[in-house]
Amino acid sequence: MREIFTGMPWWVKWVAIPVIALVVFGGLIASVVGFVIGLLFKLLVFVALVGGLVFVVRKFMSSSSSRSDW
Repeated sequence: MREIFTGMPWWVKWVAIPVIALVVFGGLIASVVGFVIGLLFKLLVFVALVGGLVFVVRKFMSSSSSRSDW
């Protein structure tokens, strides 16, 4: 494989081959990146909802325990 690239100009190795790879695998790369970003967004929403639930439950429990002191 090295022998093939040895005689090539620099722009073929550093410009043309990456561009061809992006054209061929661009859809796959975009779908993987989209999946990862979607997964991170869903994880962030999950953490926010669980945090909000814990906050509401603690707030409710502290206010109900103060009412029982009466």
